Amino acid sequence: MKLVGKQTWVFEHDIYIQETGTAVGPLEAEGPLRASFDITHDDLYCGAKTWELAERRLMQEAIVVCLQKGNISFNDIDIFLAGDLLNQNVTANYVAQTIPTPFLGMFGACSTSMQTVAVGAALIDGGFAETVLAATSSHNATAERQFRYPTELGVQKPETATFTVTGAGALVMGRKRGRWRITAATIGKVIDEGMTNPLDMGSAMAPAAASTIEQHFIDLGVSPEDYDLIVTGDLSRVGSVIVRQLLAESGYDVTSNYNDCGLMIYWPDQKVFAGGSGCACCAVVTYGHLLKEMERGAFQKIFVVATGALFSPTMMQQKQSIPAIAHGVVIEAAKGES
Repeated sequence: MKLVGKQTWVFEHDIYIQETGTAVGPLEAEGPLRASFDITHDDLYCGAKTWELAERRLMQEAIVVCLQKGNISFNDIDIFLAGDLLNQNVTANYVAQTIPTPFLGMFGACSTSMQTVAVGAALIDGGFAETVLAATSSHNATAERQFRYPTELGVQKPETATFTVTGAGALVMGRKRGRWRITAATIGKVIDEGMTNPLDMGSAMAPAAASTIEQHFIDLGVSPEDYDLIVTGDLSRVGSVIVRQLLAESGYDVTSNYNDCGLMIYWPDQKVFAGGSGCACCAVVTYGHLLKEMERGAFQKIFVVATGALFSPTMMQQKQSIPAIAHGVVIEAAKGES
């Protein structure tokens, strides 16, 4: 059985990440991970006329640099999986029209990075594709305008608010040997604890992250010590504390090997409130920084759990709560196999 336990897929064949590409905005380029990113921009417009077009450019740039680094052509790609935060996945849809390959638009809010990786790996493992391109993006100004308040209004925010990462990440995966191997994925369930504050995403998403991590341990019969790093996507200062507490209550101590991408991407003194969030947060930190750390030997096995708040402006206006989900993917170093 490839389904192990209730929610975990264990892949039968060797599936490799063959190459990655990242592009980020100005604040991300000023952060501690600058050297990990392929393309950096010094303004939010990224050379485009509008913020939405800037986000589209970021995804296109991440894809192009990914393919260039791997000497891969669009003809080598069997299917393109992508998603973003904007209504109807417009960034991914418009990028897809420039790529001559079948396309599946995917939405998992900020969990989209690992959702596309998990589904792509399953398609490869099942023989439905040989090579898959996956991408996701977000932009601080486009997300603020859609989900909260336009940035130019200058609305004050509490310290619980997170700061949507401006950036995009892309990767190509397949059976061809590479530097990193995808071995398993745990698909999350929608968890809704009744949170209603769109300026506190960490509290809304943390229970979903804890649920997926705990189920992963149960399904595979493993413990936190089996991983060099367990990293969540964008819980930042508020949600990361809650995850540790929830897992501790279930008997899992992740004190020594847990981190959050939203805490890693910015310096503590950058003005980003509780830390980073958005589809690009997990994508650029994982595809840029974490995989490079694995390549140099800092980690051998990591569990990346991307977290997403599944709400919309319409539901917020109707005073509805914020459902959340988290999808996790196990990535291992493939030493001597590239």
